Amino acid sequence: MATIGEFDPLNSTVPATKIEVTVSCRYKKKTRIHALVTHSHFTLVVLYVQGLGTKEWREFGRTEVIDNTLNPDFVRKFVLDFFFEEKQNLRFDDFLGQMFCTLGEILGSTGSRLERTLSGIPGKKCGTIIFTAEELSNCRDIATMQFCANKLDKKDFFGKSDPFLVFYRSNEDGTFTICHKTEVVKNNLNPVWQSFTIPVRALCNGDYDRTVKVDVYDWDRDGSHDFIGEFTTSYRELSRGQSQFNVYEVLNPKKKGKKKKYVNSGTVSPVRLCLSSICHICVRVGRVLLSTGNPSQPTSLHYMSPYQMNAYAMALKAVGEIIQDYDSDKLFPAYGFGAKLPPDGKISHAFPLNSNTENPNCVAIEGVLEAYFQSLRTVQLYGPTNFAPVISQVARCAAEVTDGSQYFVLLMITDGVISDMAQTKEAVVNAASLPMSIIIVGVGPAEFDAMEELDGDEVRVSSRGRFAERDIVQFVPFRDYIDRSGNQVLSMARLAKDVLAEIPDQLLSFMKSRGIEPRPPSQPFQKYIEREI
Repeated sequence: MATIGEFDPLNSTVPATKIEVTVSCRYKKKTRIHALVTHSHFTLVVLYVQGLGTKEWREFGRTEVIDNTLNPDFVRKFVLDFFFEEKQNLRFDDFLGQMFCTLGEILGSTGSRLERTLSGIPGKKCGTIIFTAEELSNCRDIATMQFCANKLDKKDFFGKSDPFLVFYRSNEDGTFTICHKTEVVKNNLNPVWQSFTIPVRALCNGDYDRTVKVDVYDWDRDGSHDFIGEFTTSYRELSRGQSQFNVYEVLNPKKKGKKKKYVNSGTVSPVRLCLSSICHICVRVGRVLLSTGNPSQPTSLHYMSPYQMNAYAMALKAVGEIIQDYDSDKLFPAYGFGAKLPPDGKISHAFPLNSNTENPNCVAIEGVLEAYFQSLRTVQLYGPTNFAPVISQVARCAAEVTDGSQYFVLLMITDGVISDMAQTKEAVVNAASLPMSIIIVGVGPAEFDAMEELDGDEVRVSSRGRFAERDIVQFVPFRDYIDRSGNQVLSMARLAKDVLAEIPDQLLSFMKSRGIEPRPPSQPFQKYIEREI
C-alpha cells in the first residue's frame, strides 16, 4: 500500500488521520470501450497528487494490473494522510482516460463511497470509477494466515478447478471492500494455498468482530472466473486456528435455491494463523461581508478587479472549496445583510444574494461567489456592523440538533469594525455550549484587537461573569497569509490551512463534553451561508 507522509511543502508534521482509498472500475459492454478493454488484456489505475498551492502533479502510486475484465476491483490501496483544512486534489488515470476529485469529496460522499464517470475518447463515456474510503485505526497488528479447502465443486471441463480465495472486509453501509486475493492453485479440488501476511487493519480495521467475507472462485484465463461459493467469518473466529470447530462451508446461493439436496460446494479452514505487532457531521457555514466603499473603485476592499479576486472572495473560495466537498447536494442558501436594496433603497439586513426569495440556494461555492459579485453591482453597502444577530441565528439552529448528528461552522469575514461587542461576547458565550464553531477572517489593514479578544486561545471569552464553556472562535488576519510573489492559490491554501485547523478539535471537544460516541452520518457535511454586505 502506498502512503503519502511527506507530500506537504508547508507542514512537515504527519497527521494522525490516515485514509485508505480502494478503487474499482466498471467499463461499458458492447462498445468500442469494450473492444479496447478485452483486447488490451490488462488494466490498472495510477494516482497523481497535486502539490499544495501549485499546479504540479506527482505520481503517488499505482494499483496492481488486472487481466481480462471489464469490472476490476483493485486490491492494492492508496493510503493518504488526510488534512481536513486543506484541499487535496487527486487525479486518477487509467489507460482510457482521467478523473479528477479531492480526497474530501470521497470522504464527504454518502458512506464515503464516490462514483464518477470515466471519460476517455472525446465525447464518449467509457464507464465509471468507484472509490471507497475509510479512516484507518491505530491497530499495528500483522496476521500471517494460511488456508486449505476440501471437496470444492468441479468447474472445469476435465473435472477439476483452479481455485483461489478473495477476502473482503465489511463496511458500515453493508457493502464489502476487497482486501486480499490468494494465488491460484491449478487443477485441485483440495487446495492448500500459500501463507500470506496482511495488516489486521486491512482485514477488519482493528475490529476483531467485524464481518469478513471470503469468496471462492475457479480461475479462467479469459477473466470470467466461475463463482464456487462464499462464507463469512471474523478475525476473532479465524484466530482459533485449525480445529474441527473452525471449518467453513462454502455456499453458492444459486445452487442452494435450485437444488433441494444441495449441502455445500466444499469447505475451507485455516491451516495456521499467527499474530504479530509492529511498534457525519453536518457543517453549516455562515459568511458575513463587512466594509464600505464603492466596489468599482480599487480602494474598496470589495473591488471587483477583472484580473484577480478581492480578499473577501479569496477567503470564501479558500475555505468554501474545502468544506463543500463534504456536502452531498452542494446547495448553499446565501443571504446578504447590511445594504440598501433597489429600487427604493430600502435597508435590509437579511436578503437572498441571488434575489430569489423563494429559493435562496446557490450551487456550490462558485454560485455563491457569482451571487456575491452580482449583489455588489446592484446594492449599496450600508452599516452598522452587528455580529450578535448572525451568531445567535446560527446558534438557534445548532440548539435544535445537540445529539451529535450535525455540527455548525459560521464563517465571518470582516474589516475589523464591530458595532455590538458586548452583545457579541454574550452570543459567543451562549453558543459555546452548542455544536458550533465560529471562524473570523480579517481583511484589510485595520487593527483587529476586538477580533483577537473574541478568539479565546489565551483568555476564554466572558460576558456578565460567565465564561465560554469551550473555545469556539478562531480568528486570522488574511494579510498574514498573502504570498509575497502574488500567488493567490498559495495565499488561499495557507489561509484555509490555518482557518480550519482548529475545527476538528473543537468538534471533538463538544462530542466528548456530551459523551457522544462517533457514528456514521448520512450526509457528512451540509452548509448554510449567510452574508452581510
